[in-house]
Amino acid sequence: MAGLYVHIPFCKSRCIYCSFFSTTGLTPLLQEQYVDALCKELSLRGDYLNGAPVNTLYIGGGTPSLLSPHSIGRIAENFHDLVEFTVECNPDDITPSFASGLVEMGVNRVSMGVQTFSDSRLSFLRRRHSASQIPQAIEHLRQAGIDNISIDLIFGFPDQTLQEWEDDISKALSLRVQHLSAYSLSYEQGTALYNMLSREDVREISDDESLAMYDTLIDRLTGAGYEHYEISNFALPGKRARHNAAYWDGTPYLGIGAGAHSYTHYPTPSRQWNVSNVAEYIDSIKRGIIPCDKEQLDEDTQYNDIITTALRTSTGICTDALDEPHRTYLLSQATKHIRRGTLCTETIDGRQFLHLTRKGLFISDDVMSDLIKI
Repeated sequence: MAGLYVHIPFCKSRCIYCSFFSTTGLTPLLQEQYVDALCKELSLRGDYLNGAPVNTLYIGGGTPSLLSPHSIGRIAENFHDLVEFTVECNPDDITPSFASGLVEMGVNRVSMGVQTFSDSRLSFLRRRHSASQIPQAIEHLRQAGIDNISIDLIFGFPDQTLQEWEDDISKALSLRVQHLSAYSLSYEQGTALYNMLSREDVREISDDESLAMYDTLIDRLTGAGYEHYEISNFALPGKRARHNAAYWDGTPYLGIGAGAHSYTHYPTPSRQWNVSNVAEYIDSIKRGIIPCDKEQLDEDTQYNDIITTALRTSTGICTDALDEPHRTYLLSQATKHIRRGTLCTETIDGRQFLHLTRKGLFISDDVMSDLIKI
């Protein structure tokens, strides 16, 4: 099995924290040209997955809900019997007709960028929806027949209190969504938020404050029946994000569109990434050329990829699946973290796994950096 990711790099406006490739200025003509290019790239990429059937499709961005359901349907028209078909949406784009259109195109899961239930913080982020539009959007989706809904939340705003974060969690839980992803507000270089921090217009919260918010998140969500199955992701039983699992367990996936990334085992392990320029992407695809760079992955790089992906999950790394040199190196490097209580070993179905403890979750980057082979 394999996954397909489609990147829609268009937004009406740019959020101050966003470091992903995106652009504003989408017109009906550009939408048509871009979707044409996506469909053509799919045909050009016919053998990339070596015949592995696509069972998950994820349309992300950017803001995919700026596309019409018809355009979304064109992208997916050659894929049938998908186990999971996810589209990222902004709450204010979801009307009853749009939700019904998604269902008609085969969409069975929506990931919604909620971020916060505070109108003042939504304004600070330059999000274009209001808090009141969030439950309305979810109701529209449910009325249309979509019963697998994920929402994104952000914590750690400048001057945010723990109680204010708890209020956001409570409102999220009241919506009874099947999946929730939560991220600490990050100050990525090149973003408007980073510039605000550099000018001292905002204050980054302390590590202790951030840890308290993360601990509260875990306690509240697991207490409400959600599985904490990945560092930033929580799901009700049976509702884990199947497409995202491809990134964490080494399943091949094809990414199409400007800025999209791909990974395959065929004929040897490699990854590719398309040019992050819409005009260049469209022009190149028109000429039958995929505008991408490629990297062949040696054994050390593959090992490092496992560290930075599989270790994010609650299951962790199957040490038995590693070759002897890398298994020996990993367990040697992990010893001090096992002693500190940030890593632990576990036997699952007769196989040995190494995974982060709750204590290790919050400092996962530091743990991973010690395990990576330079």
